[in-house]
Amino acid sequence: MAARLREQAPANAEFARLHSIALLRIGQRSHALEALHHAAELAPEHIEVQCNLASAQLEDGDAEGAIERLRAALRRNPGHPAVLLGLGNALMASARYPQAREAYAMATHGAPEHPGLRLNLAAAEMELGNLAQAAIHVDEALRLAPRLDATHELHGHVLQAQGHIAAAAQAYLEAERLAPEHPHHPLWAGLMLDESGQLTLAAEAYARALRCNPGSGPALSQLVFAKRRLYDWHDLDVLSAQLHRAVIDGRAGIMPFPFLAEDASAALQRRCATTFASGIETQMAPLRQQLDFSYPPTSANAPWRVGFVSNGFGEHSIGRLVVALFEALQGSGLDIHLFATKPADDSPIYHRLQAAATIHDVAGLGPARTAMRIRQTGVEILFDLRGYGSGSNVDLFELRPAPVQVNWLACPSTSGAPWMDYLVTDTIALPPLLREHFSEKLIRLPRCFIPYDSTRELIPAPSRSDCGLPAQGTVFASFNNSYKLNAATFAQFMAVLRRVPESVLWLHSGPGEADERLRATAVSHGVAAHRLIFMPQLFHAEYLARLAHADLFLDTRPYNAQASAIDALWSGCPVLTHSGHTLVGRVATSLLHHVGLPELIVEGEQAFVDMAVRLGSDREALTVLRRHLLKQRSRNPLFDMQGFATDFRRAIQAMGARYRIGRPPADLDL
Repeated sequence: MAARLREQAPANAEFARLHSIALLRIGQRSHALEALHHAAELAPEHIEVQCNLASAQLEDGDAEGAIERLRAALRRNPGHPAVLLGLGNALMASARYPQAREAYAMATHGAPEHPGLRLNLAAAEMELGNLAQAAIHVDEALRLAPRLDATHELHGHVLQAQGHIAAAAQAYLEAERLAPEHPHHPLWAGLMLDESGQLTLAAEAYARALRCNPGSGPALSQLVFAKRRLYDWHDLDVLSAQLHRAVIDGRAGIMPFPFLAEDASAALQRRCATTFASGIETQMAPLRQQLDFSYPPTSANAPWRVGFVSNGFGEHSIGRLVVALFEALQGSGLDIHLFATKPADDSPIYHRLQAAATIHDVAGLGPARTAMRIRQTGVEILFDLRGYGSGSNVDLFELRPAPVQVNWLACPSTSGAPWMDYLVTDTIALPPLLREHFSEKLIRLPRCFIPYDSTRELIPAPSRSDCGLPAQGTVFASFNNSYKLNAATFAQFMAVLRRVPESVLWLHSGPGEADERLRATAVSHGVAAHRLIFMPQLFHAEYLARLAHADLFLDTRPYNAQASAIDALWSGCPVLTHSGHTLVGRVATSLLHHVGLPELIVEGEQAFVDMAVRLGSDREALTVLRRHLLKQRSRNPLFDMQGFATDFRRAIQAMGARYRIGRPPADLDL
C-alpha cells in the first residue's frame, strides 16, 4: 500500500516516510533509509521525518549526529513533544542524563498524558540516582497506562534499585502477565526471585524466558545455575551442553561466574569472560566517555591510597576473610578505603573493618556516582572483591575510577576485561601452564592468595546428637555452596559411603526441595537416605564450632571449596582434594600445599575415592591430621596475617611503583 501511494505521489514526503517504515518492518533497512532521506529532501522541516532519521542514527551508534539533527528540528519547532522525546532518547544514549531529564520534562508540557514520557523521566532520574523522584514518575505512568508492560518493568527496576527485591519480582511478573511474549520479563522476575531466596520459582521463570527466546544467553546460563543449586540434575547434561556450545559460539549475556561451576577448560572460561566483558564495555562506553576520568600525578613520597569495593564488608564471607588482614595493615603506610555497595549490617566484623579502614557507604548510588566518589578520594589502586559474583561491580570498574584496578578473592578466575590490570594469586593455584588463560597481569604472592581471620575463637561444640549426627561413625563433610556439588562428584561421595560402614555425609541444607532431591539420589546409589545429614543455616561461629565433629572435608570439582576449606583447616578438619585444571579447581590444592599437607592432594577420581575410604576407615590417621592442623594455627604461614600483610603491602607497592613511574602493568612474582 505504502509503495503504491508513493508511486502515485512521488513528491509527497509523508508517503515516502510511510514507505520507509513499511520497508523497515520487512527487514529492508538500506532501502528504508533511502526512502527516508528522500522524504527529508522533499520536506526538510517535516518533524516526523527528522525524528525517524534521528532514530536511525541512534541505531547506527551515531548519538551525536542524532542530537545535532533533533536540536536543529527543535529550533524550528520549539517545544515540540516528539522532537523533545527523541532528543531525550539521544541524550540518554550518550549518557547525558541531566540534559535528557530536561528534554523529557519539557516534553511533558506539550504531552502531559503521555505515559512513555513519564517512564523516560523515571529512567533518567534512576541514572542520576534520584530513586524517590523516579518512583513518582513511575506511579504517574502506572496511573496513565496500568496495562502497559513497560510501565511495570520500569516499576520493577526502581523497586530493585530501592532494595525492595520481592516487590520488584512481583512487578516483573505483572509485566510478564501483560506481555508474555517478551522474554526479558520472566528473566528479570527470575533474577529477583533468585535474590529473594525463591529459587524454585526463579528456575521456573528462567525456563519460561528460555522457552520464549531459545537463543537467550542470560536465560540459559541462569537456568543451568539454578538447577545446579537445587540439585535438579534432570536434563541438566543437555542444558549444560547447550551452554558450552553457546560460550564457544560467543553468545552474549552468559555470566562468567555461574559458568565456573561447569566442567569447562580454563580457555573456555576465559572466552566466556571476554565475551561478557565486551558487552559491558559497549554498554558503558557512553558513560565512560562522559566521565572521562583523569589521574593527576602523585608525589613519589605520597602514601599509597588503596581502595576495595564489595557488598560483603560485614558478616559475610568476604568480610570474614579480609578483616584481620586490614587490621594487620594498620600503620603500614597504606591509606585504605572500603567502598561498601550494601548498607552496614552493624555486625562485629563491620565495626572491626570500620576501625581498620575508612568505609564509604555507596549503597544505591549506581556506577556513575560511585565512580565519582572513588575518583574524588584519589585512590590509585582499586581492588574488586566481587568479580562476576552476586553483587557484581563490573560496570563500575569499566568506568575506570582508578588508574590501577585489581581482580582478587571472590571470583577466582580471569575477568577477561581490558579495564582490569592485575589478578592476585599464587604459583600453586595458578601455575605457569594456566598463564595464557588470564587477561590480567599476575601478582603471585609467596603464600596462598586467600587471607584468614586467625584471631577468632572457637565456641564449644554442641554434642553430636544436637547436630543430628549418629553417636558413632565417620563424619564426612562438604560444606560448599550447592552449585559446586554436581552429579559426578556426588557419585564419588556415595562410593565412599558405600565402602565406609556407618559413615555419614554432612552438608549445608540447600534451597527449596534440594535436600529431598539429594536424598532420593543417594538411595539410587545404594545409600540410605538417613546417611545424609543437613546442617541448617547458622551463625558463622556456631558453624565453626560444629566442625569439631567433621572428620574429613571432601572437596568438590570442578569448583573447589574456598572460604569453607580454609575454615575447615583452621578448625582442625583435614580437607581432601583432587587438583583441577583451572584456578577455581586448584584453590584447595594451594591451601593444602601451604598448610603442609600435600598428601591430601590426589590426582584422579578413583584416587580421591580410595584416599577418602582409607582415611575414613582409619581413626588414628584422622586424629593425627587434626592434631597437626590445630598446631598449625599459631605457626603456619597460611594463618599468619602479619606475614600476609607484609607480602600484600609489597604487592601494592610493586603495582603502584610501576604506575607512578609510567610503566605498564606486568607479571610480578613476589
